Amino acid sequence: MGLPDKCEISIKSKFPRGEKNLITDVPGVKVGQVTLQDQEKNIHTGVTAVLPHERNLFQEKVVGGVAVINGFGKSAGLVQVEELGTIESPIVMTNTFSIGTALNATIKHMLAANEDIGVSTGTVNCIVTECNDGDINDIRGMHVEEKHVFEALENASDSFEEGAVGAGTGMCCMGLKGGIGSASRILECNGKKYTIGAILMSNFGMAGNLRIDGKRIDTTEPAPEAVEKGSVIIVIGTDIPFSARQLKRIARRAVIGLGRTGSFLGNGSGDIAIAFSTGNIIPHYSKENILPVKMFHDSALDKVFEATAEVVEEAVISSLYHAETVTGIRNKTVYALQRYI
Repeated sequence: MGLPDKCEISIKSKFPRGEKNLITDVPGVKVGQVTLQDQEKNIHTGVTAVLPHERNLFQEKVVGGVAVINGFGKSAGLVQVEELGTIESPIVMTNTFSIGTALNATIKHMLAANEDIGVSTGTVNCIVTECNDGDINDIRGMHVEEKHVFEALENASDSFEEGAVGAGTGMCCMGLKGGIGSASRILECNGKKYTIGAILMSNFGMAGNLRIDGKRIDTTEPAPEAVEKGSVIIVIGTDIPFSARQLKRIARRAVIGLGRTGSFLGNGSGDIAIAFSTGNIIPHYSKENILPVKMFHDSALDKVFEATAEVVEEAVISSLYHAETVTGIRNKTVYALQRYI
């Protein structure tokens, strides 16, 4: 979970890691996944769902922010988060051609729990994100079904696998097998310990550019990549109380972690970061016009920015470390990082 304490590679950390070194070290955060893999049918895809807390997200929204670092992507639901600064649904990851299916399923999931949606109140803004797994998955087959999204949402827990699982099953990163990665850090603020964590779907970069803790790893053999390609979806969660403006700033710092691993945000890369905080809960219904909301002092944000860069960097490397070599559609073999370390 995350990078093990003792392994062939390491990321120097200024801040203590969380107990599981996963985004689910943030109290209340859950992650559910469904992996679809059939070698004979060239199916290598799936669904990963992040639940910011265990209660009704529509009724009790979390504060959120979005940074579209490079907008070559087809995600749904980001515009309203940008406008209102709240997140009211699980955050679902899948492949590019499954956005519609996952969006329908997530809406149905929310409708089942909220009879007022679309009747006595407004509609719901569901967030679904994507990367293209077509290099090794039969993406045209559109194998993700609504039942797989429901299953991912229902089986969400505080423990989950990394690597070529869930939405990361068919993803490639830096010319290697990518996938789902996660990490967490502990910060002390006003004498109290808080957690900041990240989970991401790595599908970006160019073979030969990978850096681990500043050291370049030669991965150009046996299959060099000609161009930077792919995308990354990053979800950052914390229990530190932030405003939506501050969370947007934190989401932007994800790019530092990406750069440390060797990404330069290529033309065709969809790089999106979503940040949320459970430190402020915004009720859907309120008799009060003015709500009490806490926020961090801007002058103290540097340590949060630095921890964000750390968790994103380690989550990328963790996604590679836990992945295994896969041969997919058109007999393309994508090797695991373990081959080179």
